[in-house]
Amino acid sequence: MRKWVIPAIIFLSANRISAQQAMPLTVEKIMRDPKWIGTSPDNVFWGTDNQTVYFSWNPGKQLSDSLYYAGVKNNTPRITAAGERSLINAKAAGTWNADKSLLAYSYEGDIYLLEIKSGKTTRITNTKAVEFNPAFSFGGKQVVFQQNRDLYGWDKASGLISQLTSFEAGSKPAENDDSKTGNAEEKFLKAQQEELLQVIRDKKTKKDAAEAFDKAYDPKPLRSLYLQNKRLRDLQISPDGRFVTYSLFTAPTDARNTIVPEFVTATGFTTDIAARDKVGAPQGSFESFVYDRQRDTVLPIKTTDLPGIKDQPDYVKDYTKKDTPKVREVIVNGPYWSEQGTHAIADIRSQDNKDRWIVLLNAENGTVKTLNRQRDEAWIGGPGIGWSMGGSNIGWINENTCWFQSEATGYSHLYTANVNDGTIKPLTSGNYEVQEAQLSPDKKYFYITTNEVHPGEKQFYRIGVAGGKAERITTLPGANEVTVSPDGKWIAFRYSYSNKPWELYVQPNTPGAKAVQVTNLAQTDEFKSYHWRDPQVITITARDNQPVYARLYTPDPAKNNGAAVIFVHGAGYLQNAHKWWSSYFREYMFHNLLTDKGYTVLDMDYRGSAGYGRNWRTGIYRYMGGKDLDDEVDGAKYLAEKLQVDAHRIGIYGGSYGGFMTLMALFTQPDVFASGAALRSVTDWAHYNHGYTSNILNEPFTDSIAYRRSSPIYFADGLKGKLLMCHGMVDTNVHFQDIVRLSQRLIELGKNNWELAVYPVEDHGFTTPSSWTDEYKRILLLFESTLLKR
Repeated sequence: MRKWVIPAIIFLSANRISAQQAMPLTVEKIMRDPKWIGTSPDNVFWGTDNQTVYFSWNPGKQLSDSLYYAGVKNNTPRITAAGERSLINAKAAGTWNADKSLLAYSYEGDIYLLEIKSGKTTRITNTKAVEFNPAFSFGGKQVVFQQNRDLYGWDKASGLISQLTSFEAGSKPAENDDSKTGNAEEKFLKAQQEELLQVIRDKKTKKDAAEAFDKAYDPKPLRSLYLQNKRLRDLQISPDGRFVTYSLFTAPTDARNTIVPEFVTATGFTTDIAARDKVGAPQGSFESFVYDRQRDTVLPIKTTDLPGIKDQPDYVKDYTKKDTPKVREVIVNGPYWSEQGTHAIADIRSQDNKDRWIVLLNAENGTVKTLNRQRDEAWIGGPGIGWSMGGSNIGWINENTCWFQSEATGYSHLYTANVNDGTIKPLTSGNYEVQEAQLSPDKKYFYITTNEVHPGEKQFYRIGVAGGKAERITTLPGANEVTVSPDGKWIAFRYSYSNKPWELYVQPNTPGAKAVQVTNLAQTDEFKSYHWRDPQVITITARDNQPVYARLYTPDPAKNNGAAVIFVHGAGYLQNAHKWWSSYFREYMFHNLLTDKGYTVLDMDYRGSAGYGRNWRTGIYRYMGGKDLDDEVDGAKYLAEKLQVDAHRIGIYGGSYGGFMTLMALFTQPDVFASGAALRSVTDWAHYNHGYTSNILNEPFTDSIAYRRSSPIYFADGLKGKLLMCHGMVDTNVHFQDIVRLSQRLIELGKNNWELAVYPVEDHGFTTPSSWTDEYKRILLLFESTLLKR
């Protein structure tokens, strides 16, 4: 839930700054009390009737959100009954059959089947165990579900539940057949015992009879699938019920995780929070298998012959020591079966995330045939593509044609592949991104969200599965986050603009249809009484002639104080120079305040930001604080040359990645920025997590060049301007250790013009109003004391 709650007195007096200096009375009133601000709807989904849309909302300013609903005919928001919410959410997470006439879902640990036309609900299980992940299989005649680590199938016609798999912990036991063990002497003695002694012969007769009885009673027992103390994941069954696919994860044996001490606890004792590992720590390995129930065989999915599987990355050329090429570890995502189970594709990623293979899986022998290879010397990513652990858009149009997204042209676009002849066809193209994609229920269209109109807009379209011109369905400028009804006839969407928070709308899913606003309480009269600015979205030409998009806030000429503040968004791969209500709503309000006080504010989508294609996304590869910081410096130059800002009175601030950038700015460009506030900052990338950091900088021990030039702690001696650092002590993302190590470095360097504010109860994202209050009070004081003429 996104709440625009600025805690009380965030921008009020700090030392010599008075409340009147801090902000106009109207803004102060709104920010002091959350009730003036309102809330937005979130977590939007459709009901099974295709007429009801549900969403989380809190118009009554309660302690937490509640589930609301509205209809396409009666669009007045109403709150759901508390006792109904679990069931509504369970159905929303359920699985449809092919023609969407049946819905299987897990509710309170049991499996249910809903017949849409009649409304009849059948309870399939009633056990103490938890059943989950229902799916339709055996030609849609059975509902297959998971209990513990095994699959079971419920036959709709007979009502019979059958166990389909039998996973066992540990390794397969050694055979204990006396006739097959022992040396020649032992075998002779065993035979002699049986020849001479009746009691031995009687025991053998009873044993043979018991085994024969068991075999007659259960002529085809389930094959035991041994996990070998590995972790089972991605268990699923093919649509025809023949093949079961699964992966086994082997955890690293010598990895060391970090801890985060929590000092403020109810017990009065410090508690250690188990946290993540650090980049370069040993990673686990994955193996994927196909269990053929018809042939009773288990085969590994073979990935050792993938094209380029031994390719080394280009960066190794920078080092004299080169490893002997070897088969790289991969992760198999899927498989994804065609509707009837004719074919299966898989999305395979190398663990170094430099290769992605879309492959056709032969489930009978475990081999794969590559349909499409995507190679990126930086790292595979982008909208609809995700990273090594899945998150990609991929599926089937028909039994022979699959679809996926790729950045082959430099922008994420939609492609189809004929699995029989390997033909690849692009469906979209251009210098824009397909950010979301899904197939329509009738499989005639793709529904796509793109930023074709403008990099700072999100609009919703439909395009035929064979390609052609896309038809635009949403029309409101800004961002439209669309959820399609199960039958494809309606859309519900959250809409916002730069200075208009998110509201919910519904409309028929056709071009030219009228959108009806459902919620209208997000902006109270008090909130609307202040003129929240619509910042200009401009482009600044960087030193390499690339256009850098930015939000620009300009003060009234009569109030212009000649100073400027540059804000650096976090996450790296995130977009903030756009035309919708920002997730950085506190910063947006702070920027309005700064502009009221005469500052010019610039908020740039530096290199590495989302929304601008592959080259922009990977512009920070092997050098964070390189081109991305150059963009900020070029922004400062633009302010001085084009907007008459005093080049000696420019400050910079940001959190997380933005905090890292602030440190790099003050340490490596000390003559450009007079002061900066670095919030929850990464100070040394060798101490951050593996998944994010290894994509961009590889590993510290394989690419030390990248880490040394990207980590602020190595450049702390360059500090000249005033530095404020703020960090939560319970930060499980960027650990408090980061800022402690940098503080010690600054002490040892004899630097005086810095200060550290610590927040004992805060994680990476602050949640306590008093902490937000203190932090922004300090940021405002920093800029007022360093950027204004005295």
